[in-house]
Amino acid sequence: MAIHYGYKLMAEEHGPRALVENARAAEAAGFEFAGISDHYHPWVVEQGHSPFAWSVLGAIAEATSRLGLLTAVTCPTFRYHPAVIAQAAATTALLARGRFTLGVGSGERLNEHVVGGGWPSVGERQERLEEACEILRMLLRGERDTYRGAYFEVEDAGLWDRPDPPPPVVVAAGGPRAARLAARCADGIVATEPKASLVAAYREAGGRGPRYAEVALCYDTEERRARETAHRSFRWTKLGWKVLPELSGPAAFDQASQSTRPEDLEDAVALGPDVERHLKAIAPYAEAGFDHIVLVQVGPEQERFFEFFESELRPALRERVAAPGGG
Repeated sequence: MAIHYGYKLMAEEHGPRALVENARAAEAAGFEFAGISDHYHPWVVEQGHSPFAWSVLGAIAEATSRLGLLTAVTCPTFRYHPAVIAQAAATTALLARGRFTLGVGSGERLNEHVVGGGWPSVGERQERLEEACEILRMLLRGERDTYRGAYFEVEDAGLWDRPDPPPPVVVAAGGPRAARLAARCADGIVATEPKASLVAAYREAGGRGPRYAEVALCYDTEERRARETAHRSFRWTKLGWKVLPELSGPAAFDQASQSTRPEDLEDAVALGPDVERHLKAIAPYAEAGFDHIVLVQVGPEQERFFEFFESELRPALRERVAAPGGG
């Protein structure tokens, strides 16, 4: 089974013009696709950015010709209504000439509380996501219809500009319930941890589509500097996914991660210039059954990372990292 490598456009760390340039560079370096985060706020103050992802996607669609595009991920249930995201996805897919995949998830308070709708339990968030997926699929298929669910209503809506076939929809999953939802309601799954159990739950529920996963790296010519960069920009990740969806803003993440030390990130981010270290971080995702692996280069050293990927990491991945058989 072939593994496809993508690049993460970290909208929390780069402004809109830089993101477009990074997408161009990723395509030139040999990445097959790029996923963009869709945030209202950065995770921590030091990251310093959070442009509107959908505007950036439109610019990238015109600035690139081969690079696949993915939202990684959009929450279509609070800050956005799913009918609006269906229109955004259809337009982006047309601009990208079929190179777009819509990734959706149940969101984080960090971004979704800004519209004043509160922040319900994880169970309700997943119920909302399932309804949103039904609406997205209905509209992207070209149906003009009315929908009334427990959380959302759509009144005689239809998309006038949409691609045929519609863009794939993939669902972010941190546990088996969300993995089964992805199998029922979407075309693939997105994860951030190398859990074979997620892939198994997805497949057992009938999922046969692509399995995306993100892995964090911080390439730098000096390991010490990479560790400092990761601590400055990525220390929030050590809080874990029981905490990450619940905090309300960058200041809260700053406070909650104060006790995280640079050395605590050793197992969360592959640090430095050693290709072996990066291979060791990436391989477990392939072994778990993920076939679309998104590399997250933490920090400002994007140009050097592209050079490293093209000259060292990509050849090593092709030679030494393979996924288990099976579709």
